[in-house]
Amino acid sequence: QVQLVESGGGLVQAGGSLRLSCAASGTIFSLNAMGWYRQAPGKQRELVATITSGRNTNYADSVKGRFTISRDNVKNTVYLQMNSLNPEDTALYYCNLQMRATAWGTAANYWGQGTQVTVSS
Repeated sequence: QVQLVESGGGLVQAGGSLRLSCAASGTIFSLNAMGWYRQAPGKQRELVATITSGRNTNYADSVKGRFTISRDNVKNTVYLQMNSLNPEDTALYYCNLQMRATAWGTAANYWGQGTQVTVSS
């Protein structure tokens, strides 16, 4: 029912920028949170940034001041503007959607296929 389609990953030099996009399709409830997670080789998946439908944001300390998450609620699309990239940002980036039909209901999580971001030194 729900699909997340990501784009924007690639190879970039240290200090460069990339902009990731993720469009959610299907039945998307109005109250939700979308975000980006990443997983580097040999490491656990970690939070990068999230944004609610009310546009409350949360960032990992490692990306604060460099990354900006935003969204288009009409298009159900989330973006991640990544500036001042460094090799430590190299990872597979996953788009995430979390939503529930009611505020008291069980949340469901949906994931994109992942898009590779590689930052060369």
